[in-house]
Amino acid sequence: MAKLEDEAAQHTSALGPLVGLTREDIFGAVAVLLRETASDPARLMRHSQTMGMDMIKIMTGKSEIAPDPKDKRFKDPAWQFNPFMRAGAQYYLAVQKGMSNWLEELELDDLEKDRAKFISTIIIDSLAPTNTLIGNPTAQKMAIDSGGLSLIKGLKNAYDDMVHNKGMVSQVNKTPFKIGENIAISKGAVVLRTDMFELVQYAPTTDKVYAIPQLTIPPQINKMYINDLSPEKSVVKFQLDNGIQTFVISWKNPSKDQGDWDMADYVRSCREAMEAVAKITGSKKVNVSAGCSGGQTATMLASKMAADGDDLLGALTLMVCVLHPQQNDIEAGSLISDNGLKLARRRASKKGIIKGDDLARGFAWLRPNDLIWNYVINNYLLGQDPPAFDVLFWNADATNLSASLMGDFLTIFETLAFTKKGEVEMVDHKIDLSKVTSDLFILGGVTDHITPWKATYRSTKLFGSDDVTYVLSHSGHMQAILNPPGNPKARYYVQKDDGKLPETADKWLKGTEEVAGSWWPLWMEWVQERAGDKKKAPKDLGNKSHKPLDPAPGLYVMEAC
Repeated sequence: MAKLEDEAAQHTSALGPLVGLTREDIFGAVAVLLRETASDPARLMRHSQTMGMDMIKIMTGKSEIAPDPKDKRFKDPAWQFNPFMRAGAQYYLAVQKGMSNWLEELELDDLEKDRAKFISTIIIDSLAPTNTLIGNPTAQKMAIDSGGLSLIKGLKNAYDDMVHNKGMVSQVNKTPFKIGENIAISKGAVVLRTDMFELVQYAPTTDKVYAIPQLTIPPQINKMYINDLSPEKSVVKFQLDNGIQTFVISWKNPSKDQGDWDMADYVRSCREAMEAVAKITGSKKVNVSAGCSGGQTATMLASKMAADGDDLLGALTLMVCVLHPQQNDIEAGSLISDNGLKLARRRASKKGIIKGDDLARGFAWLRPNDLIWNYVINNYLLGQDPPAFDVLFWNADATNLSASLMGDFLTIFETLAFTKKGEVEMVDHKIDLSKVTSDLFILGGVTDHITPWKATYRSTKLFGSDDVTYVLSHSGHMQAILNPPGNPKARYYVQKDDGKLPETADKWLKGTEEVAGSWWPLWMEWVQERAGDKKKAPKDLGNKSHKPLDPAPGLYVMEAC
């Protein structure tokens, strides 16, 4: 179960160019496969004959085809010692091998071949014998050992998903978690509420605090309490315990009527929050941290403030955030087409919003082995509950995405807006990161499939800052961020010297050292150096014009899709 939790946590959903992926792009990739099947019958016949020879060897017990030792689907000893099960696995692996060999010979350009490979992998994975009761020896043993109770529990789990989870297999057991009771329990209060956001100020835990506060800008499709999951995994608590005055934005979950909220509205809201933080703390600077799509929003905010000559922004931290995307960064990137992006925009505009659960469902089917079939086997065939894991609870608590904001994110992706100096106009200014001179701390994750670390490293070359630190956490997307002290598996990479960062990620990696432990203490030292002098911690939250409203984490995090 622990392994299932860890694997799932590596594949939390996030906002990116994949929101522009349409069914037409997927069907187009399937059409390419069908077209190539019919275009060269001789080639198809040749591969069919090779596959037929593999089948004969399997039937006669002479086949040496075996699953990859790392393929956890075939770990049960029955796949090796039971002749019928072994033959079943070999048939499946022979089809998999035959498809792979056939794809290699297709006369396609690189983009079409990537699309064909990606779609064929999804299809082949869905045909794995382990996805069925008759083809899963572990599930069969569980049924016998439990006297059939595992099958009854599996049917109940499937029924519950049909009725309560919109037909999607559950990735998490939500029952142990309650926001404000054992999730998001740091003390604080909402000190500003608008139609778009709540500003949460957290109560200091030290006698003295640093003068310059820190504002966190979360992604727009996830709830803000990822920053305060539990006392052991709380970025908020870590900041407070180290004397940082801590504020976090909590975005309102947009309804269809709020589908016109765009990037300009979100940037204005961030600026309003910064001004409130400055007035409450009396600081002339506000440090900002942000992750994923919140990082793109924070970057747009920094560009806009630089264009306006507004010097309120202090140091800037960007975590697992891509500002210079390339189509081959993500595995499904080859499926995205210009026509698909136009269709996605048009459909989103018609609906007003993209539902959070629709985003999660689409993302899951792009990584079905990790996010679909794992849970089909665990929940339905084995009759076990999905893991009760706080990160997965948060990930399942998605929010809607306004159509206008989605369109703006896709425009950023299409135009490479952050890489151009004054060529792309958005949020009432021409984007130019070379004018942003704030000190920067940028974080990537080694096994991040959503915002690959080499893509995050490109951000180091976009800004006008003379002080840029890049750290690579040895983990996946959200796990790269939630990597607190005390984690025995934690380690990170940092540049050995204090010189200028190399031009490429590969060159940077050659000059790094691996450090055991969490990167949080390194980051905190970096933040504290840029947080001014210490002063007496305030006794009360807010001020006369920003009086405390509801207790943290506020009301907006309670809203469902």
